[in-house]
Amino acid sequence: MAMFKALANPIRFQILKFLLTHPGCITGDIVDALPIAQATVSQHLKVMREAGWIVGATEGPAICYELNREAVGWFRDKVGEIF
Repeated sequence: MAMFKALANPIRFQILKFLLTHPGCITGDIVDALPIAQATVSQHLKVMREAGWIVGATEGPAICYELNREAVGWFRDKVGEIF
């Protein structure tokens, strides 16, 4: 249920779409693509990570984010059950 709730926010949905085409990006990449502050992006990433949408790997001082493929598969299955 948390995954559905996390995507109810339009900014988080935009982040999800961005990560589909830019896997392994850092927070700064997302900030550059969206018209919101870095702190706000970080807060949205936190919510998405807690909901299971994304995973992050630390590379030096940065965290590289990408979609959690298992979670995306689960979500597709659940949506497929509805339609």
